[in-house]
Amino acid sequence: MMGLFGNVYVSSICAGLCATASTLVIVDFVIFASTRYRERYLQEASVELDDVLLNMPVGKVFDLTLAVSGLCGFLTVLLLASFSDNFTWLRGSIMGTLVALVTFPAPRVYLRFLRKQRLRKFNEQLEEALNSMSSSLKAGFSINQAIEAVANENRPPISFEFRLLMQEIRLGVPLEQALDNLGNRMKSSDFELVNTAIVTARQTGGELTLVFERLASVIRERARINNKINAMTAQGRLQTIIISLIPLFLMIVMSKIMPEAMNAFFNSWIGIGAMGLAGALIACGCLMIHKIINIDI
Repeated sequence: MMGLFGNVYVSSICAGLCATASTLVIVDFVIFASTRYRERYLQEASVELDDVLLNMPVGKVFDLTLAVSGLCGFLTVLLLASFSDNFTWLRGSIMGTLVALVTFPAPRVYLRFLRKQRLRKFNEQLEEALNSMSSSLKAGFSINQAIEAVANENRPPISFEFRLLMQEIRLGVPLEQALDNLGNRMKSSDFELVNTAIVTARQTGGELTLVFERLASVIRERARINNKINAMTAQGRLQTIIISLIPLFLMIVMSKIMPEAMNAFFNSWIGIGAMGLAGALIACGCLMIHKIINIDI
């Protein structure tokens, strides 16, 4: 009898040690993964902040992301508890977690939106800048003076970027390298054409005045085609929004009309898995539509 109790005691100790070791390994892995993710997140957010010229510590972006995600999840649980007649903590936890995960990338999505808006405005102003530089060259100015004339105009963001370009040139950076730096900052396909044309014309002795006029015409035509494509693909973007919102709308309506049916989804793992699968399929559908309507000229 004593031997049996001894074996049980030893087995319990071994099981406890194994569980403790497994927990420590899992916790260590979670800490390592979260640290690596935070470092990568801060690195990418730092680049995005530089792109939109926001003077904000990059750590604040991560803190703001956590705050927005947690607040949206808490408000979701609070709204469900206030307006739902059949509220359960399991349902509230699931919905709060889903909303928190969906809203987690919101600050960085907004930074990317600001960057796209800045790039769009830069491309729109580039045509006028090329015409201005062409006129300056016709008046007898050098290429540096033509760039400086655009930099002195109060039309951000292009005036700001050309001002940085002139500062680099004055510090001794070659024109070709300064143009490459501007292209790397903006990542504008239109400016890549301008950069290549300027470098080629300086190496071959081409007439920059005529080159700038032709580039302005090409950029104007590309903008016209882009606007036409955006108008033609507006229906696809609307379909993406509708596909994303209809399941949520149906879930809210069904919770009011047939609460017992929705309880079967929220109170069983099969129902929760089915909703997760539906969300994944919706995300795949939105990505496919976005891939179809995203036409690069």
